[in-house]
Parts: sequence; C-alpha cells; structure tokens
Amino acid sequence: MSDRARDASGRPRQDRPRDALGRPVPHGDPRAVPPVPERALPPAEALSGAQALLDAGRAFSAHEVLEAVWKAAPPPERDLWQGLAQVCVAVTHRQRRNPAGTAALAARAARRLAAYSAGRPYGVNVAALVWFCAALAADPTDPRAVPRLGG
Repeated sequence: MSDRARDASGRPRQDRPRDALGRPVPHGDPRAVPPVPERALPPAEALSGAQALLDAGRAFSAHEVLEAVWKAAPPPERDLWQGLAQVCVAVTHRQRRNPAGTAALAARAARRLAAYSAGRPYGVNVAALVWFCAALAADPTDPRAVPRLGG
C-alpha cells in the first residue's frame, strides 16, 4: 500500500499541495494555494464557492468543489454536477495552454449539460454554459471571460 494520506475509512485524501492551476508543488512551496473542502457542500454553497474560485483563476480548485457534489449527488443530478466540473476542467486546460484538452473537456461538458439546458437547476443558466463550452471547444485558445455558474 502507498504512503498516501487516507481518511478513517481508508479513502485517499488530497494532501499534495498544488499551485493555482492545480499542478502539484512541493510541500512548503510558496506557489501552493489553500486546499478546498473534500466533502460535498450544499448545492448553493458549492456553486458560489466554485464561482469565487473561477473568478480568482483557480479553475482546478473549482472543479474539485463541484466533483465532490457530483459524487454525492442523487442519480438524476449526477450528469449536471459532472458537467459543471468538466466546465472547470476545460478552463483549467485553457489556463495551462493545452488546446486539445480544452476542446475535449469543453465538448464533453456541453454534451453532458445539454440535457439540463431547458431549465435553471439551482439557478444555473445551463443553456449559457452549453453555449460557452461549444464556443470554447470550437476555439480552445479563445481567452473569453470566466463562465458564470449561477445567477
């Protein structure tokens, strides 16, 4: 078994420090950013927290916040939360200047979110996010504004 940090139930913990783009950095490195909670937050709190992280240029951390909700969500909502997390991963790839990853994740997020685009679950303008992702997939180097998750 590896020496990776684990919780009381034996599940792996995220103990590696990361920079603002989610890349691992050594312990004590001044580029390390504060970790995000590993537990699933309530939807409104997760969305506002993820948006604040996106606005701060920390799309990878925003993805981690939404990923925790996705993994804990009831089955009818899992694709919504996974799609939202994938939007953040697409932005992470754009921040890392990885156009192939940006395009792939943006297209995947758009497909996953499309089923929810007629409504506004938890106040999320899903149709606008689908449009954002389709545009980003078409031009993964486009430096457009940060996506809006809610409101």
